[in-house]
Amino acid sequence: MIMIRSIVRPERVDAILAALMEAGFPAVTKYAVAGRGKQRGIKIGEVTYDELPKVMLMTAVADEDKDFVVDTIMKTGRSGAKGAFGDGKIFISEVQESYTISSGVKEGAETEEVTA
Repeated sequence: MIMIRSIVRPERVDAILAALMEAGFPAVTKYAVAGRGKQRGIKIGEVTYDELPKVMLMTAVADEDKDFVVDTIMKTGRSGAKGAFGDGKIFISEVQESYTISSGVKEGAETEEVTA
């Protein structure tokens, strides 16, 4: 299982969520974040904004779905045909195991029911 964390522009979130839903990946956690990338914020006149509002989307997918989901997020999250600074970043990490609280099902190398 793979965890995909995407930091994206707030105005692209609805399109990304719709594309993921349409592709069969409805399970996403979303929260507001602030930060800056390599460009170190943005300067407008004499004012520098070094923390810009972004949204982080997190979704866990099967290993074989990783490339498709990343491609969907990149295509939908990109500003224009070539993209622009500040479009965001995607981070990929392995998930060793996960638990569904309501059912007690453990997912990982083997799927099993855990009783607690």
